[in-house]
Amino acid sequence: MNAVVLRETGGPEVLRLETVPDPEPGPGDALVELRAAALNRRDVFIRKGVAPSPLPVIPGSDGAGVVRTVGAGVSGVEVGDEVVILPSLAWGDREDAPGPDFRILGGPNDGTYAELIRIPAANLFPRPRRLSWHHSAALPLAGLTAWRALISRARLRPGETVLILGIGGGVATFALHIARAAGARVIVTSSSNEKIARAVEMGALGGVNYGNGEWVSEAKALAGPRGIDVVVDSVGSTWPDSVSALRPGGRMVAFGGTGGRAAELQVRTVTFGQVDVLGSTMGSPRDFAQLLAAVDAQAWEPVIDSVRPLGEAAAAHAREEAGQHFGKLVLDISG
Repeated sequence: MNAVVLRETGGPEVLRLETVPDPEPGPGDALVELRAAALNRRDVFIRKGVAPSPLPVIPGSDGAGVVRTVGAGVSGVEVGDEVVILPSLAWGDREDAPGPDFRILGGPNDGTYAELIRIPAANLFPRPRRLSWHHSAALPLAGLTAWRALISRARLRPGETVLILGIGGGVATFALHIARAAGARVIVTSSSNEKIARAVEMGALGGVNYGNGEWVSEAKALAGPRGIDVVVDSVGSTWPDSVSALRPGGRMVAFGGTGGRAAELQVRTVTFGQVDVLGSTMGSPRDFAQLLAAVDAQAWEPVIDSVRPLGEAAAAHAREEAGQHFGKLVLDISG
């Protein structure tokens, strides 16, 4: 099969399309012919060595395709099924947090930048038929992350106001869709006025350009007297500002650290403000099933920035890393 293989860390040019042996499904596994895959910031971190993974590895956490073969002991999945892949491997039995064997597809396990993938059959779900292959492949990691952050962790309620930091990335655009579908008002931040305008077109109340100065007070002004109920923070270093943007009793849910691994919070800001600081990573099979049910029942679809053939994964990485995209970057594997 053809696959993009990462054999050394470095710039986008280290991603090379190669011919490698077809994987073989073991007991409980299925072999899926992928029709499309999609990028996440995690893929860039693995390529650069920021998120270490054993090499060589086939990157990619997002994918959708058709089941070719099923291994021994598989039930509920049949040859010919059109499926989307849950990237949470070995989540475990608890809903509140993953178990000790939890990992994300695409490092250390070979991922979706390939024509074929071996995957536990339990991680295959029927793809939403109203979505294209490209939209289906764009859904899993970022959609699941946004769903768990807003619905399972922050327990977003209709009428609340959500502040989403850094609109334009995959998770942020999903969070906007999910929050609006839940009946929430949405405010966004970005360093790009164009991205803010696109978010408003998608249903955001408004946005703040954080490059212009003090964005917290501007976000509060947009929210009005009731204030901001939930902040979705993927940056990490912005935690102090995110907490101060909240109304008393508000919730900050954080799922990433693109701006750094450390943040310093003032204790009294959290305690006197009765603020909840919630961590979130990916999501459980139950979360994913709920997300897919919502996609089937609602009208929104993943925002796709652009589509490239599998062999142009390096160019897609360069765009992702530069932050030029709005929505998901997708790799076509249909042939």
